[in-house]
Amino acid sequence: MSSYIFPPAPQASVAVRGQSARYAVSRIFCVGRNYAAHAREMGSDPDREPPFYFTKPASSLAPAGSAIPYAPGTGNLHYEMELVVALGAPVFRASAEQAAAAVWGYAAGLDMTRRDLQNAAKANGRPWDLGKAFEHAAVITELVPRSESGELRAGAITLAVNGVEKQRGDLSDMIWSVPELVANLSQYYHLGPGDLIYTGTPEGVGPVQPGDQLLGVIEGLGELRLAIGQPE
Repeated sequence: MSSYIFPPAPQASVAVRGQSARYAVSRIFCVGRNYAAHAREMGSDPDREPPFYFTKPASSLAPAGSAIPYAPGTGNLHYEMELVVALGAPVFRASAEQAAAAVWGYAAGLDMTRRDLQNAAKANGRPWDLGKAFEHAAVITELVPRSESGELRAGAITLAVNGVEKQRGDLSDMIWSVPELVANLSQYYHLGPGDLIYTGTPEGVGPVQPGDQLLGVIEGLGELRLAIGQPE
């Protein structure tokens, strides 16, 4: 039996609707600019170029339905409402059909972003880690198994801040569908159970302030509620 100098970090996991067992998380992949209107608002061309990705550590997970502190080191913390996909089978160099079969479930998520730090990194040709990978940066609801939700290919996705709608799109607006994303990502990684994929956000991203109340909804999946607390 192995021993450690310091105790290992707790296993990151996500609740599952209607079950006591949780979904253990190993990796979080995020897709950049997967809705055409959002790509335009971020100053990019939404042509169907190959998707690109960034990652967040599993330690960045935060459960929806609670409050998260306003992130340190930023004056421009943004919300990005997204469909999250959880895989439940090994997949490598897969076709879109094989990738679709590997999807175990779905959740609603928020890709929280320190936009000022991300923009500074972009301007200097540097990685986005400071802007994207930090504590409480991957907010997520409980997972809904695909066996209950069915395959989510269309449906409204919205986000309101303090009762005012800020984001509205449809899952069918994705430049790359869920099966296409999983298949593409599987060309570069051995994917499998424990992998989450945040699939991109519609237009309308913007800042939050301490005290703000967020409500996201994905049709056919459910609600995401979140409060923004004071800085730590």
